[in-house]
Amino acid sequence: MNNQIAFIRARLQTGEWTFGLGAGKPLTTIMRFAADGCIQGYEHPNEARWDIMHDGLVIYNSKAIPMWKQVRTADDETIILQAVADPGVHFSLRPTIQHNVPLSPARFLFPTDLSMTPAGITRVLLVGSCLTALYYEQFSRLYPDVHFDYIPFNYAGSLPDCPPMGVETYNFQYIQIPLRSILTDRVIWAMRLGTPGFLDQVLEDGYGIMDTMLDSALGYNKVHGLLTFVANFSVPQMNIVLSLAERHGAGDLSQVVRELNAYLARSIRKYNNVVLCDVDALGNSLGKQYFLDDMIYFYSHGASFFQEEWDRAPHNRIEAVPALDTFYESHQSALLAAVYEQAVSTYRTVRQVDQVKAVIFDLDNTLWRGQIAEDYRPDRQPWPRTDGWPLGIWEAIHHLRARGILVAICSKNDMALVRERWESVVQPGFLSLDDFAAIRINWQPKPENIHEICSLFNIKPKNVVFVDDNPVERESVRAALPGIRVIGSNPYLVRRILLWSAETQILHLTDESSRREVMVKGQIAREQVRSSITRTEFLGSLGTEVMISRIANGEDRHLGRVLELTNKTNQFNTTGVRWTNEKVTQFLFSGGLIFTFSVKDKFADYGLVGVVYVQGNTIIQFLMSCRVMGMDIEYFVVDEIVKKIRSASKCKAVNAVMMKTKDNMPCQKLYKSAGFDVVKNEKMDSILFSIKENENCISPSHITLK
Repeated sequence: MNNQIAFIRARLQTGEWTFGLGAGKPLTTIMRFAADGCIQGYEHPNEARWDIMHDGLVIYNSKAIPMWKQVRTADDETIILQAVADPGVHFSLRPTIQHNVPLSPARFLFPTDLSMTPAGITRVLLVGSCLTALYYEQFSRLYPDVHFDYIPFNYAGSLPDCPPMGVETYNFQYIQIPLRSILTDRVIWAMRLGTPGFLDQVLEDGYGIMDTMLDSALGYNKVHGLLTFVANFSVPQMNIVLSLAERHGAGDLSQVVRELNAYLARSIRKYNNVVLCDVDALGNSLGKQYFLDDMIYFYSHGASFFQEEWDRAPHNRIEAVPALDTFYESHQSALLAAVYEQAVSTYRTVRQVDQVKAVIFDLDNTLWRGQIAEDYRPDRQPWPRTDGWPLGIWEAIHHLRARGILVAICSKNDMALVRERWESVVQPGFLSLDDFAAIRINWQPKPENIHEICSLFNIKPKNVVFVDDNPVERESVRAALPGIRVIGSNPYLVRRILLWSAETQILHLTDESSRREVMVKGQIAREQVRSSITRTEFLGSLGTEVMISRIANGEDRHLGRVLELTNKTNQFNTTGVRWTNEKVTQFLFSGGLIFTFSVKDKFADYGLVGVVYVQGNTIIQFLMSCRVMGMDIEYFVVDEIVKKIRSASKCKAVNAVMMKTKDNMPCQKLYKSAGFDVVKNEKMDSILFSIKENENCISPSHITLK
């Protein structure tokens, strides 16, 4: 191996890389080149392995066929790759942001550190006023790998019956209702602002106009269930009042816009599959002085400023109009990137792409400064300070818990010492050991401890984030547990990544999400009892109750939990098929049935833990949370569902579909063990089962139907 090859190989294995079209959004921002020749951080059969050949990088697919070859390296270390099958196609590999390099506003607000797979956005519908026209123009240029369509919308009822392309082709639509249409031009006459009750009437009228415009703009959502993001309004930069005494009062136009934003947030909750995009928050972070046009244009316009072409022409002015950017610095490109990335981040959350289910923390130099054994000894004073980032991490842990994300500790330390000094070290006492669902404080290798925690939580490493300050420990965990995400090198970044990443957000806080930690602790207690008695004694002692319900329509309050379970459950999922809100709505509209079941025993109320999709006399999908596996719940539910199908159908034979995946081994014997027979097995991974009219399913006797 010559020096050049060695240099390229070493450089590739340092840090992480973005991979994608040079001008477009990369397919991934965390591609890693492992020492064993595997590509990590981005899972796609076209990019599976790598090697250095003839002084350049070659990327192979999963069948060891060359897909990309390096053609040159740019001055900024970007590696230009050429598609082997199509030399006209070029992609770029760029080193990700390094230490001490400021983050872009979009990356600051919407971290991609936990993103493993692309969002898969291919077509977006933009609906709105002139501001949306700017989005359309610039997004089409900045993100050429995504198709954007634009429909002008300034008044209610102005949407065409159908969008430019079929509704099913859009990943989502982005709606921007013009503020001017809501406030109307009467607010321009400022003398009226001092009239008693004037702005109160403007606000009241604005609510009614907004209701009408929102309902009109959501036409495609109401008819087709199209996922929709609605932008709120940018509050003017300065309080618009006639006197300082009226700030945030009845004569403050800025306060009216704030109230409209609050009303908009409440209004969209009435609709299904509609989510707010907080554009005003973007402006507050980026600085409205760099884009909002209210220092030039009238206050209710609420768009982005630009140099107007007609000011470039001579107008016989004594002094020519100078270039706008000589006195008003524009960050319009940063705004556009932030608006788009906010939509992408929201989409990833809605679709649960790379969702995080648990975060595991190291202790020393991660939850606090220094080492508890050395820096917090009674004879070592003063101790490291706890204000600053440690307090931020402690609060972040509680926010994660509130979202239903499990938190755990994995630390090489002395458990007795940690317990002894915890209350003295964690000051103020915002965090206790009881706040963690699992604790592994010992001297075992961290990969072993994390594997135990994953087993305890019934989750896979790919759904876990590990936070550790030690690069050696991070790499050992990454190598031993493929797919796990590791962070922690910079304590100033950890809180923002954990709280602001799309992967740690949730669309709906379900009852199950809010109780997840309690349920897991109950599950752990249940498993401790299980190990001490026979299985029959254990099951009989649980006092298990199951409640079966039916999803009535697309407005059902449990639909969020149904989608959460459907799109997160892998092991006990008979087909592995993922569903969107739109697909569920159409399925119910076409006569499909969706049943849910909840489980409770003496240890915990596990909430809604399973979903059964039924079409005609066929169970097309059965899925169940791993937390109730081993209790024979699945057999009880299958028997009850078969009874429901038979009572509603003239055909008394009931069918069931099983599609084998690499993950669903635990449920592959479900139907056979329940009493079904195989009737069709055309493919090894797809099987049709059936149980005849005169046959009954196996049903456990230790479970009661509630």
